[in-house]
Amino acid sequence: MNTINVPIHSTKTLIKASLIASVIAGLLLITCILPSEYNIDPTGVGKALGLTKLSQNPVISEPLNMAKSDSEIKSDIVQIEIPANKGLEYKLLMDKYAHLEYKWQTDGTELFFDFHGEPKGDTTGYFESFAITTSKDMKGTLTTPFEGSHGWYWKNITDEPVIVTLSIKGVYTIKG
Repeated sequence: MNTINVPIHSTKTLIKASLIASVIAGLLLITCILPSEYNIDPTGVGKALGLTKLSQNPVISEPLNMAKSDSEIKSDIVQIEIPANKGLEYKLLMDKYAHLEYKWQTDGTELFFDFHGEPKGDTTGYFESFAITTSKDMKGTLTTPFEGSHGWYWKNITDEPVIVTLSIKGVYTIKG
């Protein structure tokens, strides 16, 4: 029969290991956690490692869509005519993290569309697309990633105008 010898550590060894672990934890707290979470950097190591930049990102202190009262939430239904063989944009001005519920549809005619947003004040021409496809309708929600104009570009490749009926609900200003 084989005997397994399990080492038993003395109290002195356990105390020594606990002290070493506590010192390592303290060093990590001072050099990594405090600079990255709270921008407190007593040693300068956090800045050297780039950890203080992590603490400078904006934090949302309220749940999304709770910054605006229900009285500011509105809804609209608009009809937009997309001319034959032309494209048209329809935009909403929205704050960062604003929530929008939307639904649009045509009479059954498919349109190419690009649902996108453009940051306020950007002069480079940057925009972020949220959906690009061809469809006769679409329904969804958007929580805006930045302040700016958000909306749709529809392109009608038929020889007849197409009416888009757009239903929107949220906190926005219609730019048109």
